[in-house]
Amino acid sequence: MQRTLKGKAVFLGQGLHSGRPVRMSVFPAPANHGITFRRSDAGATGEILPARWDKVEQTPLCTRLVGATGDSVSTVEHVMAALAGLGIHNAMITLDGPEVPILDGSAAPFVRGILAAGVEALAAPARVIEILEPIEVRRGDAVARLDPADGVEMSFDISFPDAAIGTQSRALNLANGAFIRDLCDSRTFCRQSDVDAMHAAGLALGGTLENAVVVDGDRIVTPGGLRHSDEPVRHKMLDALGDLAMAGGPILGRYSGHKAGHALTNELLRQLFARPEAWRMIDCDPELAARLPGVGVSVSDLALCA
Repeated sequence: MQRTLKGKAVFLGQGLHSGRPVRMSVFPAPANHGITFRRSDAGATGEILPARWDKVEQTPLCTRLVGATGDSVSTVEHVMAALAGLGIHNAMITLDGPEVPILDGSAAPFVRGILAAGVEALAAPARVIEILEPIEVRRGDAVARLDPADGVEMSFDISFPDAAIGTQSRALNLANGAFIRDLCDSRTFCRQSDVDAMHAAGLALGGTLENAVVVDGDRIVTPGGLRHSDEPVRHKMLDALGDLAMAGGPILGRYSGHKAGHALTNELLRQLFARPEAWRMIDCDPELAARLPGVGVSVSDLALCA
């Protein structure tokens, strides 16, 4: 069954953009609505932006949705990962600024807020995108790939010259609460030079050492250090799940990322949908639904973050 939030609306948090607060809430939505964003600061003329691959403006540092009238919302990947990891198919997200609040740099605050509100089943079957043929895209030595699989699976590996990160790899079956337990609390990471570049581009303007893992060579600058020894690669998987959610539904297949980022994952979706023979949309029966993210999750899963 398709799922949405219970109740009326959930306040998901507040961040800063250009020195002013930006508040974000998520509302339930009916079956087949999908995930959408709306800029409430645009007033009655504000455009509804579907969270869809063909609405993404490819950037290296975040995922940005842009509408036909120029309305845009940046850094949507973490909240999209939370919705995908909880198996929520329909929601309307409103915010009164151009960038999703960063909060602690992970998806855990969004997961916590949504689970506290509860999740409701809708009277419509969940639909998944089944991968029928391999799809692969490359940029330099970076690779993103989709292969057929019986579940929602992901593997990722990264390699950075900074000794504080180095080479890391991880693989995960995202069924049930795996996203919550293994990925959702892993924070975005960057070098100090990355922070400066994002701020110069008008991104992550609410960023501090409290919502990102900042590294300097072999040193973790962020107080408290890492939440997991491989937190960077876990966060790359979190990002990839949020970017893949732009497909419009769960992807039944295996995603493999090698040094991949937001733009490359979006390009992978563009290549997938340009090849209709490589995928098909299918309705979930109970057996298949049990293999998807979000089935049977609860607030208690947050305490089990590995």
